[in-house]
Amino acid sequence: MATDNRTTLVDLIRHGEPEGGPMFRGSKDDPLSARGWAQMQAAIKADEQWDAVLSSPLQRCHVFATDLAGRLDLPLYQDDRLREISFGDWEGLTAEGIGERYGPDALSRFWADAGRYPPPGGEPFADFQARVQAAWQDWTSRLAGQRVLLVCHGGVIRVVLGHVMGIRQDRVLSAMTVPYACRSRVRLDHSDHGTLSCLESHRS
Repeated sequence: MATDNRTTLVDLIRHGEPEGGPMFRGSKDDPLSARGWAQMQAAIKADEQWDAVLSSPLQRCHVFATDLAGRLDLPLYQDDRLREISFGDWEGLTAEGIGERYGPDALSRFWADAGRYPPPGGEPFADFQARVQAAWQDWTSRLAGQRVLLVCHGGVIRVVLGHVMGIRQDRVLSAMTVPYACRSRVRLDHSDHGTLSCLESHRS
């Protein structure tokens, strides 16, 4: 179901709840829990159509994306640049655990300005932002004129929507909530004068 070749639609969906429950698991490769699978299935309507599925390589995204693409007979692409940000020493910790180990203000400082207050040993936010934006530019160019489902992570979605909406860097992570199986839609209109992108919807 291709759109008008001068319009690209990208539906972004965050993965469902992984096994082990809520924690900081940027690079920690846990699979979806049974609840997470149910959340993803409930977020996808039976009559929806796409031309391609694009996914993070982490299994909480890619396993569901592979299953869906197979059922709908769609091409499936994955890109390592669409991985979640690495939280370094915070990987595997809950919010409470981070507060106990690193102080009660550690998380609030990170959410307020991840560039200035990254997790110890974590991926610099500017590097994360740059790789996600590069992947976004590459894939929206390669799949221009199509409708695409992007299965990815909360941080990736925030960076993409921040880029689309022109949100300043220190507000990208705290400007919106992205719960499990949250759906967002970005529309890109291509013309001789460039590409206009806008957020059409954002909902859990």
